[in-house]
Amino acid sequence: MRYRLVIFDLDGTLADSFAWFLSNVNAVADKFGFRRVADEDVERLRHACPRELLAHFDVPRWKLPRISRHVRRLKAQDADIQLFPGVEAMLKSLADQGIATAMVSSDHEANVRRTLGPSAELIEHYACGASLLGKARKFRRVMRRAGVAAGETLAIGDELRDLEAARKVGIAFGAVAWGYASPLALAERRPEEFFEAMIDIPQRFRVGSSIAESAR
Repeated sequence: MRYRLVIFDLDGTLADSFAWFLSNVNAVADKFGFRRVADEDVERLRHACPRELLAHFDVPRWKLPRISRHVRRLKAQDADIQLFPGVEAMLKSLADQGIATAMVSSDHEANVRRTLGPSAELIEHYACGASLLGKARKFRRVMRRAGVAAGETLAIGDELRDLEAARKVGIAFGAVAWGYASPLALAERRPEEFFEAMIDIPQRFRVGSSIAESAR
């Protein structure tokens, strides 16, 4: 099997948080003085890379840590974010195959574990609190912890920044079709893997079909 380590993103990949983001982003924009998101902006922004997003929101980079901390506090206080169907069974399937798993997220580890619930125990390595453009460093950290080389690692995510971080450290990227970024925008970057549904992830590793039944 090619991959020995799979690194997951949380929001938009394992957790269905896009609606929560849209319901909170304009209040955060007002607080920190960056451009609000209009309904007609959403689809265009789903095609934007990180630098294009920063340009659209007209937010200086020095504000990003403060904004990130505020968003993490909001999520810790009142976010009721659910996992996508089939996540726990998918993670269990990978564990049963002896594939190491890791979580790299911009959120706090406590928020991540709360959202994952019992599924958190199925993930072996955590490297949370990544900055907007800082996931590459976290990828390197979990690879060192797991003792797995870049050529045997797959990062799975839903955003162009996830793909760019994977490219930066020389690991394969698996794009998911159900998250924040447009599937077309992700496909245009030619990820090594592309998953149309949660059940496709364990099927890529040739596990059994029980995951398909649990996701229905």
